[in-house]
Amino acid sequence: MKGGFYIKLAKDGILKNRKFYFPYILTCICMIMMFYVVRFLSVSENFKTMRGGDLLQGLLSVGVFVIAVFALIFLYYTNSFLIRRRQKEFGLYNILGMGKRNLVKILIWENLITAVVSIVLGLACGVLFSKLAELAAVKMLGGTAGFGISIESEPVLYTAALFLGIFALIMVRMLISIYRLKPVELLRSENVGEKPPKANWVLALIGLIILGAAYYLAVAVLDPVSAMVMFFYAVIMVIVATYLLFISGSVALCKILQKNKNYYYKTKHFVSLSSMAYRMKRNGAGLASICILSTMVLVTVSSTICLYAQTDQAVEQRYTRDISISMYDEFTKAPGQSITKPYIDTMNQVLEEYGETAQDVQNYYLYNNYGIQSGDQFQLNMYEDEANGTLDYSKMTELYFITLEDYNALTGESRELGENQVLLYPEKTEYDYDTISLENFGTWQVEKLDETPVTIGSVEANMNGSLILVVRDISMVEAVAQYEYDVAMEYGGYFGRVTQEYGFNLECSEEKQLEIYDDIFDAVYKAGQDNPDLADFTTDCKAQGRSDIIGINGGLFFLGILLGAVFLFGTVLIMYYKQISEGYEDQNRFNILMKVGMTQKEVKKSINSQVLTVFFLPLITAGIHLGFAFPLISKILMLISTASDRMQLLIVTICCYLVFALFYMVVYWVTSKSYYTIINPNKK
Repeated sequence: MKGGFYIKLAKDGILKNRKFYFPYILTCICMIMMFYVVRFLSVSENFKTMRGGDLLQGLLSVGVFVIAVFALIFLYYTNSFLIRRRQKEFGLYNILGMGKRNLVKILIWENLITAVVSIVLGLACGVLFSKLAELAAVKMLGGTAGFGISIESEPVLYTAALFLGIFALIMVRMLISIYRLKPVELLRSENVGEKPPKANWVLALIGLIILGAAYYLAVAVLDPVSAMVMFFYAVIMVIVATYLLFISGSVALCKILQKNKNYYYKTKHFVSLSSMAYRMKRNGAGLASICILSTMVLVTVSSTICLYAQTDQAVEQRYTRDISISMYDEFTKAPGQSITKPYIDTMNQVLEEYGETAQDVQNYYLYNNYGIQSGDQFQLNMYEDEANGTLDYSKMTELYFITLEDYNALTGESRELGENQVLLYPEKTEYDYDTISLENFGTWQVEKLDETPVTIGSVEANMNGSLILVVRDISMVEAVAQYEYDVAMEYGGYFGRVTQEYGFNLECSEEKQLEIYDDIFDAVYKAGQDNPDLADFTTDCKAQGRSDIIGINGGLFFLGILLGAVFLFGTVLIMYYKQISEGYEDQNRFNILMKVGMTQKEVKKSINSQVLTVFFLPLITAGIHLGFAFPLISKILMLISTASDRMQLLIVTICCYLVFALFYMVVYWVTSKSYYTIINPNKK
């Protein structure tokens, strides 16, 4: 046979099976397009010179890996639908005299045509949409970009090589499946697996236990750091449990419904439930895949939308002033005027050169370190427990100390404190005691404050919870600092420093603030170099910090939308193939039933019953997964963003679920219509 003959058979095979091949090719094109767009943006030179662009590119590099792995798994999985549908056709070719080598040649050409069409069109769409994606990403970062379309060779070659490799793996799988089957098995392949499976209660119980454990991890974790670690374990456990429950549990559900005489012995239920019971093992795996992908879409989109919406709030909480400097002595005592005032004078000189005046000035002393909390007792020496491996990190609380003098200056109040009194404000934690005891420093009576005495950026960034303590004078702060310094020196651990915090706002644009900040940093750095006796320092600028936070939140949002779209493609395609493949499998059954007297109306009711019985289980289960994952997700967002509004996240999550449910029902309506058309092509 000439090569052109195999090409013709391959082309005809794709066209005749277009209901299966066209959605598959369309999905391949979309996957390639998405991958190219993410890869293009992750190496785009335009982003490297943009504020926050380097952070966005770092996040997109992670997205490149995620999409590559998902594309491999998903395309490999969905290709099984195509092979199953074609096996009967290949069996007929084999019976008519065509050997397996000839079949292999047809498959190679089919796979090659699919790969070439998908990669060429996918890259073309990727190049076109990459500019749109670039403009959207630049808009998120607050930058500007031209409208010219550029094509970079690296993303093109990288994308083409990756998907050629994926199609090669798919080809190998197709060849193995053909060589392993006999001609008779090929002809009967669509009916393989029709034996009614037994309900495996052991697997169902194991799945239920694993799912319960995953839900417990999601709800019981208290601190955000542990939540980040537990999230990956919980995800794996939920995926395993979902497959076990859908495969074994769906069989058990059919068995239970069959025993319910009032439900089972009705025309619309009897036929549909009987046919489902014969293929629930495969059906359950498809439903589990839909459920997992639906959950991924909901978690990814809702969390990234919430993060991006809270960007401005996060910036304001993390950076309390437009420009700030933190000055600290080499040791523990509070830095004096002689080693910090030259810095402040230098900053004011730079402001004068720009014709600006410092507004809302903050100037106070601060000390912070950690303590191990047990009731109202705080152990300051953590290093011995750490050395023995008995340190409980979940009990670590960050302590911040400011003086009463600074508190009164910051708040405009005129409070007084007794010798054994402190003011206390719990930030992102609870403190229900009337006293507080610090190791080696005695016990103080606590008066709780209704609002924070000072907004501290590092407090907002710490998600384990913090206590802000207002003490009588700086000597108390220095005593605690000296004690922890001595302990740290003994064990070689971390020690905090008493710092002088100085910050102010400016009434000018962010671009000018960045210019002023750069000159301030250079001037302060030069002053420190010229006079080694001055304090060490670190500086912060809100405008610069804003670009970093926008880069992170905007990058996560952008990546979340792309990944959400990828997972959505997977969900829709599995739902479509599930309905179409089962439609062809049920076609003969319903034709026989209609010949013996079943009406069109009864057929439609039976079809609706079959689809509704299990089709909405993934949506309901995904909602349950999302509900139990909510506490875990909210804690992770607290770790990522300084501004994590739990109520806002809840509202966004509910809205995303409702929108997705509406979309899910539209897909259900379209696919069930296709299913009915296959069952009875003469009636629409």
